[in-house]
Formats: sequence, C-alpha cells, structure tokens
Amino acid sequence: MGPVRTSIAKGVVSSRREVPRHIVPPEYVGKKSAARWKGGDVPDAETVERIRESGRIAAQALAEVGRHVQPGVTTDELDRIGHEFMIDNGAYPSTLGYPSSAGKRPYPKSLCTSVNEVICHGIPDSTVVEEGDIVKVDITAFKNGVHGDNCGSFIAGEGSEQARQLVDVTREAMMRGIKAARPGREVNVIGRVIEKYAARHGFESVRDYTGHGVGPAFHTGLVIPHYDAAPYHSDIIEVGMVFTVEPMLVAGSQSNHEWDDDWTVATDDGSWVAQFENTVLITADGYEILTAP
Repeated sequence: MGPVRTSIAKGVVSSRREVPRHIVPPEYVGKKSAARWKGGDVPDAETVERIRESGRIAAQALAEVGRHVQPGVTTDELDRIGHEFMIDNGAYPSTLGYPSSAGKRPYPKSLCTSVNEVICHGIPDSTVVEEGDIVKVDITAFKNGVHGDNCGSFIAGEGSEQARQLVDVTREAMMRGIKAARPGREVNVIGRVIEKYAARHGFESVRDYTGHGVGPAFHTGLVIPHYDAAPYHSDIIEVGMVFTVEPMLVAGSQSNHEWDDDWTVATDDGSWVAQFENTVLITADGYEILTAP
C-alpha cells in the first residue's frame, strides 16, 4: 500500500514552541511522570461542561490542521498551525512536555503526526507530506483543568483506493465502537465490535494502544481496548463516564516497534494505518461526542 513513498524516516525536529505564561499547563509538564489519577471516570456535570469546551477546541484545531494536510507541507508546519490555534483559544496543547516512561524524553511537540506506516505518536519534524500519504493528526486541548482528546486521518491529495477505504473503514469502526458503548455493558464490547468490523474488510486492529478515560487527567486508569479482550477489561460502562474511543486499523499486520526517539511507533511490515478518535460521554440512552466542533 502506498505506491509513491516506500517508507517514513525521521526528520529534523525543531525547537520547542513557546506557550504564553497566562496559559496554565497540565500538572505533569516539567515533571518526570504524570500524577496517578485517583478520581473516578464519572465526572460531575460542571466538569463535563469544561471537558466539552476543551473538546470543542481540540476538534476545531483538528479540523484546522486537517485543512492544511496537502502535498508539500511539513509535519512541523502542521504542528505550528495546531499549536497557534490552541494558544489563540486559551488552551495548552496537552502533548507538549508530556512525560514518557522513566529515563525517556518528554514529548516535544504540540500534536502527533503519524504518516502512513507510523501507527501513533509520530513527532512532527521536517518530513514533507507527499501525494497520497495518510497523515494521522492526534491533538488534545487542556483548558480550565481538563483535557479534550481527538484524532483524525487525512489523505494528502487524492490517495489510492485502498488508502481511502482504510480511512473510511476506520472512521466507521470508531463510530460503531462508540454506538456499542451502552450503560451496563462491559467496555470490552467496544473492541469486539471494532475488531469484527475491521476483519470484514481485511484489516487488523492494533492491540497495543488503547482508548482511555480522560478529563482532569490526560489518561485515567480506565482502558478501552479496540479488540475483543473478553474476559479482560470487563469494567461496566456507566452513565456519565467520559473516555476516548480511538481505533487504529492496519492494512497488514498490527505487529509493531518503537523508534529510538522514544515515541514513534510503526508497523513491522510497513503496512499503512488509519486512526480516528473522539472523546465521548455516556448518557442514559446512548452517547454524546464531546470533541465536536
């Protein structure tokens, strides 16, 4: 898949972008690790309203960056666009300075740009986007003490038929997973629906990276797998829960490896990947997408 570009290589990463002093960063910025979240996954109504605002900013930022995914743009330029949109809206870009595991470098940029076979956590750099590339843009806004997290896949130019199918199926898989998230069910039903739908189209769902609870913490302890994890991940979905659903589907094997930059994850066989993500609120009769523009 991907007849123009054979593979993605590391580019040059520019210096860290500045954030004005009046914009409050998350607690983990400048620390070796994020504080462990001790709250639950059902925020109160006032907190949900704040998440909704952060989600709206994140969704608008995603749309703005997505409009610029065209052949010839660098992924660093996409990062600049997203960063400035966040700042202009009074939000801190949640990934900027996010700590990794012990001994590894914090994430250096304001969003993730994962191109083609890069599954997730791609660092924006001097890489030039080419005709037909799939660019996954993962962007999270932190404002008023809460995060709103979303991701989308954009094709530069027209793209191949298979690339367009992969993107379309992944978007639909995300929505099917969200629609399956009903109160009283186990969270593993979400992944069961996603994996089954992906397999119908010949795609695999990446297992190593999951959805998560989100709100006052970027990542809570709640895990949302995108494959059939039963009998594990049997947490019961409750009214008022807030979490992300963010499947990554691959047109090949989901086996993967991490680059030596401590962040970028790519498929072993070079197969291309698409991803979509929304932050959702569980309601009594279904769901509400909080990352809505």
